[in-house]
Amino acid sequence: MGLSNATSWRGFVFLGFSSFGDLQLLLFAIFLSLYLITLTSNVFIILVIRLDSHLHIPMYLFLSYLSFSETCYTLGIIPRMLSGLVMGDQAISYVGCATQMFFSASWACTNCFLLTVMGFDRYVAICAPLHYVSRMHPTLCAQLVVTSFLGGYLFGLGMTLVIFRLPFCSSHEIQHFFCDTPPVLSLACGDTGLSELGILILSLLVLLISFSLLTISYAYILSAILRIPSAEGRKKAFSTCASHLTVVIVHYGCASFMYLRPKASYSLERDQLIAVTYTVVTPLLNPIVYSLRNRAVQTALKNAFQGRLLGKG
Repeated sequence: MGLSNATSWRGFVFLGFSSFGDLQLLLFAIFLSLYLITLTSNVFIILVIRLDSHLHIPMYLFLSYLSFSETCYTLGIIPRMLSGLVMGDQAISYVGCATQMFFSASWACTNCFLLTVMGFDRYVAICAPLHYVSRMHPTLCAQLVVTSFLGGYLFGLGMTLVIFRLPFCSSHEIQHFFCDTPPVLSLACGDTGLSELGILILSLLVLLISFSLLTISYAYILSAILRIPSAEGRKKAFSTCASHLTVVIVHYGCASFMYLRPKASYSLERDQLIAVTYTVVTPLLNPIVYSLRNRAVQTALKNAFQGRLLGKG
């Protein structure tokens, strides 16, 4: 089917969770609660790290940028998803869909790169502690953050161009709650083989390269931890990586399942469940798993609350 048979419709309609019927209001209440907790926690973590000078070290600065990236990612998806749960089917323009895909893909890729940078930071801290300050200097940290964001934008742009260079057929109903690559690609006309290959290559570049670098970092970290003579020392060293490793496993597990599969294996219900986990649950892991279990952050949070209360007194 060529361009001549493609629809002149210049927009799409989200079907979202329409198949859930009366459960949509319950889902709205659950997702809204999780979103507010996620948004509040991430913003508060950013503010605490910025305001507390004791947390002005690479480990926490990278965490603040990850929280910022996760916050931006959720802002572009969840409010519209919540609106769809209340109002039902929701239209989005062609340009609006492309814009949402660009930003969601960009922030998702940026998250992958920032997690890789955080793994490198843990590698230097554990494997070369005496050289940590000299190696993780402010200039290098700034370069790593800027590279992560620019890399995310470039890959997001690439994925968006691969999808929206295609003509779309008469069906304009997106079986999803946002403009993600698999459901939008399924609406394209004609042979989408090259586009599927392009998405797969871009996804592999982001996920496998960043995950490979993480694996190398943790291989050196594990080797260094095993050489520590005392059990208490090994436990303390591993505890500095456990939270980051938990976030990495969930993040890469969901992302790999969503984007490293052939088009024929897509399933509406299953993919929406994975997408909800990736867009709602994963951003919540950063403040809870990575930050709020960290003693330094807990102390900073406690000081922030005490200072606020004393200031009111």
